[in-house]
Amino acid sequence: MIINLKSVLSTLVVIAATALFFAQPPAAMPVNSMHAAAVLLLAIGLWAVGTLPEHLTGLIFLALCMLLAIAPAGVVFSGFASGTLWLVLGGLVIAEAVRATGLGERLAKFLFSHATLSYRGLIAAAVTITVLLAFVMPATVARVLLLLPIFAAVGARFGFAPGSNGHTALALVAMIVSFQCGVTVLPANAPNLVLAGAAETLYNKPLIYADYLRLHFPVLGILKGLIITVLLCKLFPAVTRAPDSDEPRKPMSPEERRLTVILITALAVWATDFLHGMRPGWVALTAAIIILMPRVGVLPRDAFPERIKLGSFFYVGAILGFGAVMQDSGVGTALGGAMLGLLNVQPGNDALNFFKLALFGTFTGMLTTNPAQPALLAPLAAQMAEAAGWRIEAALMIVVVGFSTMILPYQAPPVMVGVQMAGIPLRSTLRLTVPLALISIFVLLPIDYLWWWWLGYFR
Repeated sequence: MIINLKSVLSTLVVIAATALFFAQPPAAMPVNSMHAAAVLLLAIGLWAVGTLPEHLTGLIFLALCMLLAIAPAGVVFSGFASGTLWLVLGGLVIAEAVRATGLGERLAKFLFSHATLSYRGLIAAAVTITVLLAFVMPATVARVLLLLPIFAAVGARFGFAPGSNGHTALALVAMIVSFQCGVTVLPANAPNLVLAGAAETLYNKPLIYADYLRLHFPVLGILKGLIITVLLCKLFPAVTRAPDSDEPRKPMSPEERRLTVILITALAVWATDFLHGMRPGWVALTAAIIILMPRVGVLPRDAFPERIKLGSFFYVGAILGFGAVMQDSGVGTALGGAMLGLLNVQPGNDALNFFKLALFGTFTGMLTTNPAQPALLAPLAAQMAEAAGWRIEAALMIVVVGFSTMILPYQAPPVMVGVQMAGIPLRSTLRLTVPLALISIFVLLPIDYLWWWWLGYFR
């Protein structure tokens, strides 16, 4: 008899949540807070186990909150009023447009044509393409699914058969760089969007695109990308052969040209939001509308109902509601007090506080899927800030440092999607993620702290 581990774990999660719901609350905790904790435990457990699709778990969470009167509707559905959620919708449309028009493939081929024939140059070019694509394609899964076949074709052109070191390294670039370096570009990853939504709905502190990029991209984007390049060349050594002559480059289609203009305009407006105050979500929504408009746009009329998958839209909406319910119910306050007591965070010791809170965020990811990390930690940001003597913005940004480090592949759903699509063994993925996590903790964290200190971000 074969036992389905996910089914067993899901059953245990349901039993634990049910027991917590009917348990006698501690003296200082209201009954409704205990009920909220049970529903939150159920959601976080099902997201971690992954038996159900993430959006379905999210819808179950929203329904239970309303059926059991866990919180008012304005709290439970607060994520749907957040500009961040509409950034997700805009990102879905943009990602489909980049894929359907062939603009993403054109960008990859253009950049690869300037790569040297050395293996190191090829890997460096792949990392560069993946990082740049994060600026114009705000959906990690979409970037992974777009890049994997392109990188496989380029690898074959340079002599790498499936299963070879070179083929594996290029596939890992598409998966790991898309997620880990994409963390540094605000609209590029789901966890970023969840955190932005939580900052807006919980603290009325919308994240600024340019500030976010300035704080995270130099260390966690550029420097980490260089480290990944070196690791891949060392861990998966290979030698390239001279490729066949390139096919003639086709001229850009009218749809590609229009999409290029739309994306450059959207990127320029995102990058200057500190000047005009337009929220990234409304910019993305406007770009999506233009992309979908007949004649002006680049997608056919049936693209939205047939090609745009809305699962992640409802998933992020539920995740944002998760954070709001955690704060409204008092569960976040209780959890934050216990966590801060354990970590012994105290004002005046910025370096130690930085490492404690960043590592706490990193290892939280081993207990749940990555997009749920900011939903779990953002409601604790006010207490983190007060305990450390920081601004609330610094406490929110330390969450990014935490979830930017992935230790095990299952923590990031886009990575697992890529592993399945590319047929890469998990042990090959672990050969990269484990040493990268160690370097991130022991090398990048100190450098990142110094960068924050130089920017004066702790005050």
